Amino acid sequence: MNFIFAKTLRKYNLKNLPFDILAGIIVAAVSIPISMGYAQIAGLPAVYGLYGSIFPILFFSLFSTSPQFIFGVDAAPAALVGASLISMGIDFYSKEALSTVPAITFFTASWLLIFYAFKAGKLVNYISVPVMGGFISGICCTIILMQIPKLIGGTAGSGELFELIKHLVKCTPYTNIPSLILGTSTLFILLLSKRLFKGFPTAVLVMIAGAVLTCVFHIDRYGIVLLSHVEPGMPTFRLPDLSVSSVADIAGVSLSVAIVIMSETLLASNNFALKNNYKLDDNQELLSYSIGNFAAAFTGCCPINGSVSRSAMAEQYGGKTQLMSIVAGLSMIPVLLFGTDCISRLPVPVLTAIVISALIGATEFDIAKKLWRVSRNEFYIFLGVFMGVLILGTISGVLIGIVLSFSSVVLRSADPPRCFLGIIPGHDEEFFDMAQFKHTYPIEKVVIYRFNSNLFFANIGSFQNDIENTIKNDTIAVIIDAAGINSIDITAAERLEILYISLKEKGIKFYLTEHISGLNSQLRALGLGYMISEGAVRRTIPAALSDIGIAKPYPIGIHNSYHNFKRKRAESSIHEFIWAFGEDADTEMEHRIQLQLSNLKETGDFNTLLHGTWSMMDISDQDEWLDHLETHLTEIANFSGEKESVILKKFEFRRKRLVEQIAKEQPDMLQKFIEHRENLDEKLRKERPELYELIVKSRKENGM
Repeated sequence: MNFIFAKTLRKYNLKNLPFDILAGIIVAAVSIPISMGYAQIAGLPAVYGLYGSIFPILFFSLFSTSPQFIFGVDAAPAALVGASLISMGIDFYSKEALSTVPAITFFTASWLLIFYAFKAGKLVNYISVPVMGGFISGICCTIILMQIPKLIGGTAGSGELFELIKHLVKCTPYTNIPSLILGTSTLFILLLSKRLFKGFPTAVLVMIAGAVLTCVFHIDRYGIVLLSHVEPGMPTFRLPDLSVSSVADIAGVSLSVAIVIMSETLLASNNFALKNNYKLDDNQELLSYSIGNFAAAFTGCCPINGSVSRSAMAEQYGGKTQLMSIVAGLSMIPVLLFGTDCISRLPVPVLTAIVISALIGATEFDIAKKLWRVSRNEFYIFLGVFMGVLILGTISGVLIGIVLSFSSVVLRSADPPRCFLGIIPGHDEEFFDMAQFKHTYPIEKVVIYRFNSNLFFANIGSFQNDIENTIKNDTIAVIIDAAGINSIDITAAERLEILYISLKEKGIKFYLTEHISGLNSQLRALGLGYMISEGAVRRTIPAALSDIGIAKPYPIGIHNSYHNFKRKRAESSIHEFIWAFGEDADTEMEHRIQLQLSNLKETGDFNTLLHGTWSMMDISDQDEWLDHLETHLTEIANFSGEKESVILKKFEFRRKRLVEQIAKEQPDMLQKFIEHRENLDEKLRKERPELYELIVKSRKENGM
């Protein structure tokens, strides 16, 4: 299998060097308390967290295709390993734990290698942005809740939401006020600095300040916890002992850990890639996770995972390539050899505030806000994954997200976009959505229906009901615009046949049109080939209309009963404008009117407003544009200096010209135009009675 070695370091841009070095140093510094704490959660002495921050990181950086993501000792795998030790009856920090944990790590690395061999990385392609966003936000909030007790002088929590809240409540009565003040003030400084001085290494400064406070004022005397002392020295390489526990037990635990590492790290790293516009090789990422964990196993460490908090910190300080991981890993070597005394002078509340600050910046609640405005279904997917991770854990959260995503797909397919089509007089070359375009009318005695989804068991009922509820006593044909139908399942085929036979018995022709030829092959395979033989399948809508003897110009049927009567405003190329803006067309048109009024305010040129708008506009839309302008009568009068009576007179003269033009060029539209004018007048009378009275008065005075 092919892979690219050191992909993010090839053709290195020296402009990134200072940022990568700075980010690497900060990541190393932040990794010290995080790694030590999570190593203890996994049942190992704290120093093994530092061991896991050297070689696993270095090997990961050389095989990863992610330029930004950081590998390290992290919460979820550590918690799973710690829980497995408890279930096996193994004491934390014991000789047996020191043998069992590396064995679990070795099997975890082996599972990840198997995942790589079977190209399991492609599974991430089936996970949507709401799932990714909810997952990352859930992980961030979980780790923040784990860390909060350390701000008040307590110990880090573990588990999920309720366990974390229970632990926080338990720690609260023992709050150390100096710790709380130091931690919260540090967090405030970091968040403020992030807003005011983006990219400035404030984290380094507050760490140095914390060490100075310890040396000068001995803040540990006030109950502020410092990092634990560790013995100096490098880790030793050794093969994991696979004989200490049941291989079956270790293999089972390691499989769940490997799944957590794969799903959590792939999701998080892809989220960073999406935000920063680059692509990953998901399968090679699995290889890098495997190699990193083999390095951890051979140095006696717990399983290693992608770290959202450290990656967010690296991103905050401008890290661009995996050189920052190399710097972070190499920086840990002198710390272990010569700097263990300095480690024991770092205040835990300061380091905790640094971690929380990075995690706050990594949450994706801005996506949730956007989804709330745009797509409530996807917002609920985000919320479901977020709460799932927070309450039930990583794997459960991902599974909830996948289930919700697929459920959303089914629900959308069950209620797809669909509409009835008609024509606009003078535009017989295409068919328009009758619910959207106000001057669209059905072809006499014909139902034309567009369905924008594949037909299957969940939506065939909607398809059938829409058609049956629209048929009138004089309907002679039903034509389906099936351009959006690419496949049909057996349930939908049976219902389609029932509909076809039912319409045939009523003497109503039924046609499928505009679809790909592959759909015809499916119809034949499903036993509906006779519909093709009987002429019920035509390539285009005009071909179907021609088959029933209807040719251009198409006869107009009754008034558009499908229109939702929401007024749409017109401008040049009105139909494309409404198509582009949909439900926002009215708001957008008002915006365009305001721009014209602003121009009128500057120039005072009323003639440009009145005559410059119409050159490309359909006759049928000019009247409504005038109606819209009339609602701004006072503004137009103020900006142009014209009297309101003069403006109304010019508007009515324009309308008279429109009536004459329609009577000459589109006589079949004249009556409908007059009816539409009466409807607009009635609406104006109800909404703006004072303006309506002025218009009526102007018409009487000018004999119109």
